[in-house]
Order: sequence, then C-alpha cells, then structure tokens
Amino acid sequence: MASKNTPPRLGRGLAALLGDTAVGPNTGRGATVSATPIDQIDANPFQPRTDFDPAELESLAESIRVQGVLQPILVRPHPTEPERFQIVAGERRFRAATLAGLTEIPTMLREMDDSDAAVVALVENLQRQDLNAIEEAEGFQRLLEDFGLTHEALGYAVSKSRSHIGNTIRLLRLPDPIKKDVRSGTLSSGHARALLNAPNPELLADQIVKRGMSVRQTEVLVAKAIAARGAPRQPTAKRLDVADLERRVSDAIGCRVSISTARKGGGELSIQFRDLYQLEELIGRLTGEREKVALAGQD
Repeated sequence: MASKNTPPRLGRGLAALLGDTAVGPNTGRGATVSATPIDQIDANPFQPRTDFDPAELESLAESIRVQGVLQPILVRPHPTEPERFQIVAGERRFRAATLAGLTEIPTMLREMDDSDAAVVALVENLQRQDLNAIEEAEGFQRLLEDFGLTHEALGYAVSKSRSHIGNTIRLLRLPDPIKKDVRSGTLSSGHARALLNAPNPELLADQIVKRGMSVRQTEVLVAKAIAARGAPRQPTAKRLDVADLERRVSDAIGCRVSISTARKGGGELSIQFRDLYQLEELIGRLTGEREKVALAGQD
C-alpha cells in the first residue's frame, strides 16, 4: 500500500493505466491476451461493488456458455503470491465465467500497484454505472484515506468534479438503515442527499418509501420537518447555513471543515487534515503557491 506521505501517482487518466491501444489478441506494447486458469486468479481487494445481482450473473453466465468470454478481464501479478494473479477490472465477467463452469478465462496482464488497481476498479464501475451511491462514496473515501489523494487529484483520476466527490462522500454520514436502502435501490442518491440535514432521517425515510415520494417531495418534507423542529426558527435557519458553508468550504479546499458560531456573531472555523502531505498542499493552496511548502522541523 502506498505511504500516506508519498505523493499519489494517480491523475494520469484511465488510458495511461490501461494503455492507449485497443485490446485484442495481437495488440502490442504488453497488451497480449492470454488464457489464464481461473483457479490462479483472486478477487480484487479494492473492488468497490459489493452487490452482484444473482439473476444478472446467471444471465451473463448463460451467454458465456454459448458465446464464451468476448472481452478479457484485466489482471495484475498478485503482490504477495508468486504465479497468481489479482483481478483489476472485470470481476463480474470472472464470477459469471466461474458460474458457467469455465476453467480458464482470457486475461490481459498489467503491472500495477495498489493505488492504480483501486482507481481502475472504481473508474470501470463508474463508467458502467454499476455502483450505487454508497458504494461510490466508499470507493472515493478509500482512495482519499488509504492512498493520500486530495479531492482534486481524485476528481481528475475519475473524471468527476470536486463538489461531486465531496457531496457523494457526505452520504456516508447517513444512518446505516438509510445507507442500506440506497444500496438496495429503495432510495435514490437524490433522496439520500435530501435527508442529510433532516431531523430524524430514519423516520422520514420510512415515510418516503411508504408513500413513494419523489426527490422533490422529499426535499419539501425535510424542509417542513426542519421548520417544525422547534422555535425559535431563526437559529434553525442559521444552523442550516452553517452546514452549507461547511460543505462549500470543504469541497473547495479538499479537507473536512467544521464551523462553530457564537451568539455575538463571531465563531471559529476548524480545518482537519489527514497527514503532512495534505497539510502542505492546503498551505500551498491558501497561499497561492504551486510548490509544496517545507514544514519546519521536517526533512
């Protein structure tokens, strides 16, 4: 695993990781497709997709029984076990091929470290729109925390805006029952975002599901619940403004932010950083410097 104090190597785009040549049996530049025994291949530990529809896998397995695997899966050498491989992209095809009874599967081998394997697996699922919003948020969070990426570098790597990444990660603050409903498709990501600032979000979520409410109806329901939370109303409105400001500042600088206000109008803004690398980047961003700032007492 990459050190958190080591600058990430991502941000090169998916083509740079996979190679810019078409995949085929005669492609050059190390892109040769070969048949690999299925029992020598292990799952991707960074696979962001956690739910595979059994009916969908069986349908794909039936197609594979008739036509074979038409597109090779992407693998890398196993980082700790010689003569074994680890899936980078194509786990759905791998599972379906196993279900179809195949003993080997076409593969394309790439040398990748953990960070590359994690981002490619995430991008593949995002491009296929296979992830629910919670899986997407967990994938983003893992890349930020485990590999020291900033929101900006992650956004470039997966072709998403920093605000999209920040807003998606915020969904992980929701109670587990609501996240479960998002995973199952009972609630959409729009419903989930509307519930982020809601009082008693689980109670409101039950109403939304039972009444089949749209996202817009959910937003109105949440606004009414906030307004009815108790008098006086003005402090409630201020709390909502603070939550919005925290989100906007966090999205802008790529760090978690908390704001506390005092009755006289002042307050404090607190910025949290994961490690020295992120602190250096934050200081460079705030001071307008492009290069990293050397910290006192650090080599």
